Amino acid sequence: MSVFDGLKFRKVYSPIHNLDPRMKFAYVIAIFVVAIIFYQVIPLLVLFFMQIPFVLLARVQRQWLRSLRGAAFLAAFIFIINVVTTYFTSGYTFTAINIENSTAMTLRFIVLVESFSVFFLTTSPDHLGLALEESRVPYEFAFAFTTAVRFVPVLAEEAQTIMDAQKARGLELEKGGLLKRIRNYIPILIPLIVSAIRRSLELAEAMESRAWGAAKKRTNLYSLKLHKGDFALLAITIGILALAVYAHFNVAVPTVSSLLGF
Repeated sequence: MSVFDGLKFRKVYSPIHNLDPRMKFAYVIAIFVVAIIFYQVIPLLVLFFMQIPFVLLARVQRQWLRSLRGAAFLAAFIFIINVVTTYFTSGYTFTAINIENSTAMTLRFIVLVESFSVFFLTTSPDHLGLALEESRVPYEFAFAFTTAVRFVPVLAEEAQTIMDAQKARGLELEKGGLLKRIRNYIPILIPLIVSAIRRSLELAEAMESRAWGAAKKRTNLYSLKLHKGDFALLAITIGILALAVYAHFNVAVPTVSSLLGF
C-alpha cells in the first residue's frame, strides 16, 4: 500500500508546493511524452534523475521513496514479462540488447510513477479542482476526480488497518500457493468494500445537506495566478520537449551495450 503514499498531499511550504498546478501538470505531461518517445536506457535515466531536484526542493523524499518502493513489484513484473517475451520471440536466446530493452521499459514505468508522485505530493486537491475548473472542465467531473484523489490514500490506509486486524486474528496472507493467497485476501476485500460503500453514502448525504448542485454558477474564494516560478517551470517544460524532439530526430542515442562493447 506504500505506492498510494505518492497520491497523498503533504502540506509543506516549499517552492514546488507554491507552483501553479496547471504548470506542474503540463510539466508532468511533458515528462510522460518524452518517456514515451525514447526507448533507450540513457535518456530514461536522465528523466529519472531530473525529478530528484524537485523532490529535494519539495522536501517529500520519504513519501516519494515509499511510492517508488510500492511500485517496485510492478516494475519487477514488467521487467520479467519483457525478458520472458523477448526470450521466446528471439529464438530462445538472451542478448544484452534484449535485457537493455526490458530495463528501458521498466525505467519508463518508474519515471511515470515518480513524476506523477511528485505532482500529487505537492498539489492540494483543492487547488487541483480549482485548476480543472479554470481549465473549463465541468465542475461535476472536477469534483469527482478530486474526490477520488482524496479517497484513494484513505482507502489504502484503511485496507492496511484491516490487514493488520486480520493478521492479529490469525489470518496468514503470505502462505500457500497463488490461489490460496488470493482466497486469503477475501476477508480483506469484503470489509474494505463495505467501508467504501459506507463512506460514499456519508459523502452523498453531506453533499445533499449542503445543497450541492443547487447553484448553476459557482464562485471560489481563491483564484489561481501565475508567478515568476510558474513561467520558469513553463520555460523548462518547453525546453525539455524541444530538446527531446530534436534529439529524437537528429541525435543517435547510444545504447549501454554499445558503450560497454557488448
